[in-house]
Amino acid sequence: MKTITVKSEIKKILIPLVSVVLSAFGLLTLVLSSGLIFDLFGIRAKQGNYVLFVAWANFIVGFFYLFAVYGFLKAKKWTIPLLGISTIVLIFTFMGLIIHINSGGIYEARTIGALIFRIFLTLLFIVTYLHLNKGQ
Repeated sequence: MKTITVKSEIKKILIPLVSVVLSAFGLLTLVLSSGLIFDLFGIRAKQGNYVLFVAWANFIVGFFYLFAVYGFLKAKKWTIPLLGISTIVLIFTFMGLIIHINSGGIYEARTIGALIFRIFLTLLFIVTYLHLNKGQ
């Protein structure tokens, strides 16, 4: 009985914590990508050789992250497909970026690392959701 209580207490802490991290990541993604897309605050000049379709993909996924926060907090079953779609969008964007690079397109090297990080972080959110909501 005590094990169940400890697990539920940990879950009560982790779900809001992960939701805050996902919210912050989603908001940061939206701010940075929209700043680049719409050239807010002169961000384009600071970013160098950005790839516009990568910015658009991040912008879209940023909204998905914010919707996923609600699903995470309420243990909605559609949270996994939404984060899965986000992962697929990011993987296709990464493949598009590789094609862009191999075609001689200009880019920033940090874009590759940022996309890989975003893909793995999204997968981590999926695994975390599955772990915290198993048995429901």
